Amino acid sequence: MAVLMRVLTVNPGSSSLKVSLLDPGDRVVAEDSGAGHEMAALTAGMPRPDAIGIRFVHGGTDFTEPVRIDAAVTKRLHELADLAPLHQPASLQALSEITSALPGIPAVACFDTAFHSTLPAAAATYALPAEWRERFGLRRYGFHGLSYSYAARRARELLGAASSRTVICHLGSGASLCAVADGRSIDTTMGFTPLEGLVMASRAGSIDPGIPLWLIRHGLDPGDVNRALERDSGLRGLTGTGDMRRIRELAAGRDAGALAALDVYHHRLRACAAAMTASLGGLGALVFTGGVGENDPSVRMRLAEDLAYLGVSIDPGRNEAVNGDTEITAPGAAVRTLVVEAREDLEIATGVRRALASK
Repeated sequence: MAVLMRVLTVNPGSSSLKVSLLDPGDRVVAEDSGAGHEMAALTAGMPRPDAIGIRFVHGGTDFTEPVRIDAAVTKRLHELADLAPLHQPASLQALSEITSALPGIPAVACFDTAFHSTLPAAAATYALPAEWRERFGLRRYGFHGLSYSYAARRARELLGAASSRTVICHLGSGASLCAVADGRSIDTTMGFTPLEGLVMASRAGSIDPGIPLWLIRHGLDPGDVNRALERDSGLRGLTGTGDMRRIRELAAGRDAGALAALDVYHHRLRACAAAMTASLGGLGALVFTGGVGENDPSVRMRLAEDLAYLGVSIDPGRNEAVNGDTEITAPGAAVRTLVVEAREDLEIATGVRRALASK
């Protein structure tokens, strides 16, 4: 099959669904979005693609590259669903709908976990009994890999050269950080599931693992605990809303709960950013991406101020005027700081062409 092809990318997120049709030159021909909409409605009126690429959050250790979807692949993707319960079922549903709406078109699965297959053993290994680790595949997998892969490549273009020590901040409804050394993931904040790490819109992030065990011992249903950690925690658990824009509005009015929630959010963010820097042995570039990372100058400025001791400093005017991919580094700063639009669609299209060209 020709590498030059028109690719329909399907990107189900934890709170969104977006489809984009890219031409062979990666220009967006058509796009639509909307959680809860049927795939046929989102793609109605679009030109027929040559191939389909679908984002899957979890590929386990089975899938470290994009793979053409067949019955065996689909079966394994279903088996991995409980490791990413907010995402994997949505991707499987999208796969079912899009292959029904567009029969006969090859479909490729592209994985967020794949970028983190380069994690060294020290970063990927949990200090758990060997029998558990081997039987259940317990390890840090990492997520947001399609976003990180694109952002790392785009940062190289903007900087004119690859930084050997880059921390990328994917901040959105789901949020994580990644330590990237020479284009490779060497550490990340999410782990076995997308629950670990930063405070997120509705996910708790890292907590004492004894907490859910204690709650279950004291009568809470395990399923209810899991749902609360996934859907009712994080910023939503702290303020009643997971919408950062609304929290900003409340904080501007000196709402005590919103101000406290931002303190919790930034405490974890700066601690994890420092941890990623430690894994790299230093910091050459800081990259913001994702809905919050791209659109909230306050989050960027506060983290820059928190990391000033590492040489991070951003220009206030450039930070407020961000429009697309840009550098916001303050004059003379030791660390260069960038904002990069999340373009998982481009990364998916690249993976689709690579997978189908190898057949």
